[in-house]
Amino acid sequence: MKDYCVKQGSQLKLDKCDPDGTGEYKKTDQGKEKAKAVTIQLTGRLEKLQERLYANGNRSVLIVLQGMDSSGKDGTIKHVMSGVNPQGCKVATFKAPSNSELAHDFLWRVHHEVPAKGQIGIFNRSHYEDVLITRVHKMISAKVAAQRLNQIKEFEELLAENGTTILKFFLHISKEEQKVRLEARIRDPEKRWKFSEGDLEERKLWADYMAAFEEVLSATSTQHAPWYIVPANRKWYRNLVVADRVVAALEDMKLKTPPPHANIDFDRLKIV
Repeated sequence: MKDYCVKQGSQLKLDKCDPDGTGEYKKTDQGKEKAKAVTIQLTGRLEKLQERLYANGNRSVLIVLQGMDSSGKDGTIKHVMSGVNPQGCKVATFKAPSNSELAHDFLWRVHHEVPAKGQIGIFNRSHYEDVLITRVHKMISAKVAAQRLNQIKEFEELLAENGTTILKFFLHISKEEQKVRLEARIRDPEKRWKFSEGDLEERKLWADYMAAFEEVLSATSTQHAPWYIVPANRKWYRNLVVADRVVAALEDMKLKTPPPHANIDFDRLKIV
């Protein structure tokens, strides 16, 4: 799974990353079911690790999800975080900034949503929107984009130094797979609420977005805040990769159940 990590200082080329990859799992029903079984084990482990994270209250985790429309950000949250206690997890979504938010620096609204100690925070889209959509639509110059990328790296370094483990996932789908998913939304009355004609306009800019993502991921994948390129054409493998990396990060914290309150003799304690 670590092979999906963007090496610090590398020049990423997304056309070299297979969005249809499934690692060691075959692209068959048997491979799919095997991967799903492993994912269930991982989400069960995640449930226990999150409880320890919450109980200790001295570290936090920030999960950043980015990707093109229909890449599966909502689905990833739904499936990977299915067993997590809502008390210890918060999802933030960043859409077009309000007038109040525009009156501050672009990271102002983001810092407010950073997870507190003991919490897992999930950004469904994130501060990276301000160097992606703004760049593609030429709302900011190359100079401003470069400044923002440096500011983002410093911001994430600040979070890491204060006990936040940062995991950033680019859900990588092909243009052909996006077409299939958008058409499915149009056909299914239960999913049409997700569809916007704006999705089609953004799709026309696919090549521009890929170039922007390559620049952003290459510039901001660091040791303390790595980017992972997740093959996302197959939802079952996407969920497995994300769950694996989140569990691995929590395991690396070596979290232990905190000791009980002092001066309590549990052997003699009686509740009447």
